Amino acid sequence: MENNVKYTFKDFASDQEVRWCPGCDDYVVLRAMQKALPDMGLKKEDVVFISGIGCSSRFPYYMDSYGFHSIHGRAPGIATGVKLANPNLSVWVMTGDGDATAIGGNHFIHLLRRNLDINIVLFNNEIYGLTKGQFSPTSLVGQKTKSSPYGNTQSPFIIGELALGAKARFFARIPGNEPKTLTDAFIQAESFKGTSLIEVLQNCVIFNDGCFTKYTDKDLRDDAQLVVEHGKPMIFGKNKDKGIVLNGLKLEVVTIGEGGITESSILVHNAEEQDPTLHQMLIRLEYPLVTGVIRKVSEETFEDREQQLTNKIKSISKVTSVDDLFFAGETYDVK
Repeated sequence: MENNVKYTFKDFASDQEVRWCPGCDDYVVLRAMQKALPDMGLKKEDVVFISGIGCSSRFPYYMDSYGFHSIHGRAPGIATGVKLANPNLSVWVMTGDGDATAIGGNHFIHLLRRNLDINIVLFNNEIYGLTKGQFSPTSLVGQKTKSSPYGNTQSPFIIGELALGAKARFFARIPGNEPKTLTDAFIQAESFKGTSLIEVLQNCVIFNDGCFTKYTDKDLRDDAQLVVEHGKPMIFGKNKDKGIVLNGLKLEVVTIGEGGITESSILVHNAEEQDPTLHQMLIRLEYPLVTGVIRKVSEETFEDREQQLTNKIKSISKVTSVDDLFFAGETYDVK
């Protein structure tokens, strides 16, 4: 619902003590969300945060809004019920890589497939943090953890690839140490009609410290990341002299000014392309790591399809009330 009251980030901060490990990116995500909400034009009573189990799942306690701290992996199911019961609500699922892609994997992929108008923020630190450092479905092969002391032998999910396989219409990948970028992504996600998924590359300072440093360190990120924007050429690098071209069926890094390469040679990002092929290629690219809003494709939502079906059945049904239903078939009197 449209809001005429002007909020500040303080209006969305609860009175609860924020309890994450010192230096955790979760603090950055929390403040980014609190700063984003006033710019969304929403009423406080129309915002709901739903979480499962994990460090990120403490999020609802720290927001001065409605919230539901649910059980492990089931936040998408509860969020679905909340949204269908009241489609006017802005519903946010706050989850982690273990919560969403392990025990909650089934609920996660089906929420994406159905395309409800819900926002998912997935904190990916490639580890189980709250349960003290076991490997998760996104942990790397060879990664030593409390449950894989000799090295993890399981191949990890790539969150974006999993999402596109489940027909995700909106996917963004954002470093957890960039508050302004996170705020902008949250605002874009809220304005998108359909399921939006934001993967946060979140550092776990205790159990997996430095897991994304090679991409997110301030001295490395300009050359290690390609921040895509819809309608703009895919250029990156400290000197903005590197770019991406399509060479056959592969993406290739080139240097502008070498070998006849000009800025016009560089691929222009189209987040709204229905065909996910190029989006998939961008998600899989390891150098540079692609961040920003990679896919943003509008399609009819699950709520709209359900409402259309309901209206159709109502228009041809002879049953218009409970009394009609009770007396619709054969009846008899009990004497």
